[in-house]
Amino acid sequence: MLPLPRQRLGRRFTQLLIGLVVFGFGIALMVVSDLGLSPWQTLHQGVAERTGLAIGTVTILTGIVVLLLWIPLGERIGLGTILNVAIIGNALNRSLDLLPEEFASLPIRWLAMLSGVCLIGLGTSLYIGVRMGSGPRDGVMTGLARRGINIGVVRTGIEVTVLAIGWSLGGTVGFGTIAFAAGIGPIIAYLLPKLTVMPIVPVASSE
Repeated sequence: MLPLPRQRLGRRFTQLLIGLVVFGFGIALMVVSDLGLSPWQTLHQGVAERTGLAIGTVTILTGIVVLLLWIPLGERIGLGTILNVAIIGNALNRSLDLLPEEFASLPIRWLAMLSGVCLIGLGTSLYIGVRMGSGPRDGVMTGLARRGINIGVVRTGIEVTVLAIGWSLGGTVGFGTIAFAAGIGPIIAYLLPKLTVMPIVPVASSE
C-alpha cells in the first residue's frame, strides 16, 4: 500500500477535523445522559469532579500526560495525534455548553446515550481513516503491543484500570459503560473500511 504524505490532503484534513468534533459531541451526549461513560471518560469525569475543572479540559490534560508515555515507547506523533489532544476536549466543552445539563425523560436519556456511542464510533472511524496519527491513548496500546504484549491483554488492562480509577473518583459507570464496551468495536469495524482514505494509485501508461 502506498504512503499518504500529501495525497488527498484537503479531504483528509477536513475528515480529520469533522471526526474529532463528532467524537467530542458524542462524549457530551453520553455525559448529559448520566447513564454511564466509556472507561477513559469515566476517569476524566472523576478527575473533573475532584478538581473542579471542566471535563473537556481534563480530557486535554490527560491526553498530554499520556502522550508523554509515547517517548519511551518510541511511537511517532502525527498531526492527527496533536489535533486529537487539542480538539476533542474543546469540542466536548463547547457541546456541553450547548446541551441541557440533564434530560428529564428517561427515554431521551437513553437516546442521547446510544447516539453518543454511535457518534463516538463514527468520529473514531473518521479520524483513524485519514491515517494522520493515532490518538494518545491508542498509541500507548499499540506501543506496548509492539513490545510483545498481547494487544487484547493491553487494551483490557488499560480500560479496566482507568475505569476503576475513574469510578473511585466519582465518575459515572452504568448502562452507558456497558453499551460503549459492547457497541464501539462493531461500529468501528463496520464504518472504518468505508471511511478509510485510500492512496491514489497511478495509472500505468499503455505506451
